[in-house]
Amino acid sequence: MNQIELSQILLAVLPALIVGGVAFYFFRSFHKNEEARRRFLLHKENQNTALPLKLQAYERLTLFLERISPGKLLFRIKPNSEDKEAYERALIYAIEQEFEHNLAQQIYLSPESWNYIKTSKNATIALIRKTNQQEEIDTADKLREVILKKLVEKESPTDVAIAYLKTEVKQFI
Repeated sequence: MNQIELSQILLAVLPALIVGGVAFYFFRSFHKNEEARRRFLLHKENQNTALPLKLQAYERLTLFLERISPGKLLFRIKPNSEDKEAYERALIYAIEQEFEHNLAQQIYLSPESWNYIKTSKNATIALIRKTNQQEEIDTADKLREVILKKLVEKESPTDVAIAYLKTEVKQFI
């Protein structure tokens, strides 16, 4: 083989190599884009399925917070006797039961929302316990009365958590 034949072969093969390289690049780009599109469509489909479940979880936990709100809790659970400790236990038991009933909903919430809910529950229980420890409280009715007066003076812990949940829901609707 002389140089002329070698250069003719090179001139014939070089365009084929260039076309092959360009084709490889375009096929690779196409494949990446197609994979990204499939991932996007799958994510979009999951969002369409998950959004109603997520909204339902927020609704249930808002209902939970409403049910354990001290004002509503005190009107829903009336004292059976004058024993303030028994009434305190009944109120706390109701809060704990409501909480346990809604525990699974935390998987649909952000960690911040779940922390607000737990803090609200614990603050409500602390409010009941702290109020019951006051010396002037001697009956269950007096306990109810003092807790309700405190709620008039300041915002309930559940109101803060509900406000946060509303803010968070507005972000993804």
